[in-house]
Amino acid sequence: MTVRLKDFHADWCGPCKTQDPILEELLEDYPDVSFEKVDVEEEQEIANQYQVRSLPTVVVENDDGVVERFVGVTQREDIEEALASAGA
Repeated sequence: MTVRLKDFHADWCGPCKTQDPILEELLEDYPDVSFEKVDVEEEQEIANQYQVRSLPTVVVENDDGVVERFVGVTQREDIEEALASAGA
């Protein structure tokens, strides 16, 4: 099963910059997770598809669909729990 993490962000978003190091650490520890950074300014269609209204938004999904979504800066442990639930 493929596990994906989508990071919805924007260059002007201060909290997004706080979230970045947390996600970078996770990606080192979970090399099998597919990671996608989505700049909402450049990829509005994808942001709309996922109904992103606030930044940062992190979506964890697998082949069955969205497992968890987080709005605002999210701690590593919470994202790890969602990754485990998704099958990572």
